[in-house]
Parts: sequence; C-alpha cells; structure tokens
Amino acid sequence: MESTTPRGTRTGFTTGACAAAAARAAAQGLETGQVPDAMESLLPNGQRVRFDVHDRRCDAHSAHAMVVKFAGDDPDCTDGAHLTVDLRLLPGKAGEIAFVAGDGVGTVTLPGLGLAVGGPAINPVPRQNIADNLREAAPRLLTQHGLEVTVSVPGGQEMAKKTTNARLGILGGISILGTTGIVKPYSTAAWRASVVQGIQVAATLDHGVVALTTGGRTETFAMQTLRAERPGLPAACFVQMGDFLRYALDEVVAQGLPEVVLGVMVGKLTKIAQGETITHANRAEVDTGLLAQLAAGIGASPQVCAEIAAAETARFAAERMQALGLATAFHEALAQAVVRTLMAPDRYGGQFRLQVLVCDFDGQKMAEADSTLFPPT
Repeated sequence: MESTTPRGTRTGFTTGACAAAAARAAAQGLETGQVPDAMESLLPNGQRVRFDVHDRRCDAHSAHAMVVKFAGDDPDCTDGAHLTVDLRLLPGKAGEIAFVAGDGVGTVTLPGLGLAVGGPAINPVPRQNIADNLREAAPRLLTQHGLEVTVSVPGGQEMAKKTTNARLGILGGISILGTTGIVKPYSTAAWRASVVQGIQVAATLDHGVVALTTGGRTETFAMQTLRAERPGLPAACFVQMGDFLRYALDEVVAQGLPEVVLGVMVGKLTKIAQGETITHANRAEVDTGLLAQLAAGIGASPQVCAEIAAAETARFAAERMQALGLATAFHEALAQAVVRTLMAPDRYGGQFRLQVLVCDFDGQKMAEADSTLFPPT
C-alpha cells in the first residue's frame, strides 16, 4: 500500500537501529540455522519495527545480514547505506559481546566521545540496542558463548567526508549513531547533538579554547584569523554551532572551557546582541532599532538611522554604514554589544573569556571585541 504520509514529513531509522536489526537477524541465523528475510527489531525508544533483511547467510560459527537504511525525508548522507553485520562465535566466553569496526565504520582516535580510543565509532546507545537485540534473539547461544559483532557500511569512507567525523578524530568511516532509533526529517536534534559532541572533544585538547561559528564562511574566517595568532590550532577546536548558541555555551560551561571565540556576521551578531541564543530565522526578527541606536552612537545622521530602523535586515545597516565609511566602527559597536549581552551576570559572566570576531559577507575581518579588554557594564 502506498504511504499516505506527506513527503517532507516521513520519519526514518538511524544507522544504529538498522545495525541492530541486521545483528538480530544474524543472531537468529546462528540460533536457528537460517537468517530470516525480515526481522522485527527492538528500537532504543522501546518501539518494535519490522525491517527487510538482505544478503543473508550463516554457518555453525558465523552469520551475515544487511539492512538498507531509510532516512525518511531527512537530508542524511547515510540514506540508502547498507548497514551490514557479521557475527562470529566466541567459544567459551559466555555472554560477552565485542564490537569491531568493519569496512566503512570509523575508528575513534581522540578522547571526549565517551568511546575507547582505538575502538569502533559505535555510540553507546546503539551498542546497548544491538546487545539487547542479540540477547533476545539468541538467549540459548549466549549462555554458552560470546559474540563478536562487526559492523560495516560499504562506501562509508565517502559518506564520512560529508560529516564532521574527521575533525572529531573519527577516521576511516562513519559513526553508528542514534538515541531513539528514529530519524525525524530535518531534525535539529542531530545538529544540537553534534555541536555538544564537538565541544566535548575540544575540551579534551590542551588548547583551552573552542571557536564557535555559524557556518562554513565564518568557520573559514575564524580559522584563518586564529591560526595567524596560534599556529597549529587543530580543526577539533572549531565547531559549527549553526543557530544553537545556547546549547554550545551551556556545554562550554559544563566542560569548564576557559575561552570561547565567536566567528559571526552581522545578521546573527545582531540577534545575539539583542539577547537571542537560538538564532534561527523563524525564532525572532532582527531588531533593526538596536542597529539604528548603534549607528546613532557612532555619528550616523537621524535620517540614516531612521532608514536602518525601518529596514528588514541587518545587512542593510551594514551596507549603509559601509557606504558612509563607518563600517569598522559599526561592527565594533555591535561586537561590543554582544560581549555586554552574553557576559552579563545573569548569563555567562565570569564563566569564560569571550572573544567576538566579525567578518563581512566576503569573509574579511571587520571588527573584534574581547571580554577582557572590554568588560561588560
């Protein structure tokens, strides 16, 4: 029957859920002598979902199964990936479950992810979910033997190039992820989780700083600027936070990082200055009245300030100030406003040093402000 779910709203399944289903099917093969062509699998959230199983084979000591990932309408680089599991008996190691990174699954090379360095990039929740399914599918077998679980994703090395894995020290492939088993379309939860994880990794390094940027342009700018001052600063110290400043700074505090650098352009900068820490376009309008006040403070005429206040975008104010030769002073005033806002006593004051770096739309540096040089009032 054709799905009646509108396109754009279809949910899918995580790499972890698909790996667990493949592992369960392979375990049933070891238990019964035949890997099934479909398998109802337990998800981390307690739901049970039926998955089609492909590439099935087993013998007395091993089994092989594969589940094709469906990501729903989420723009996920692993959609269509072949989550493949090979199980191998570990004779005499009753109940033991060991995980191995197969082809296309990354290896952890940096601390801070909650996973052993040198081990497979299979996150804790998927590990537990795989283990739960194995114990349900092959209880008799596990009373006598252990199981080695090798998870593979053919083509995972190419998929990983579209992720931040290398920056996090996950090399050689993708991570096996998922906290509920369900992928929601265009989920912000996945981005928030990646921001938090990136900061956790940055906190394990010796540099004591994380640079938070809103996207690729601001990240390139922040890297060039900071590495000119601190050669060799690794990519793991740079985290694209997107719109999730609040989650990023809360994790900075939780990890005890002493220094934060923000790399931003005028639009997000304005929203942060006006007190927004979730800066998505749908969450709040740009306060052009604030920009008009800043423009007045650096000598712009009442007419120009009125034009800025009546405009729809922060970019209009930036371009107007540029035309009047006031761009540097304007961006400096805005950066200082961000420092005052974020370092207020009822926000993050005293919890870390804050440096704000501002670039224009071409990625050229416009201004900076530092909480140690410009203390909040």
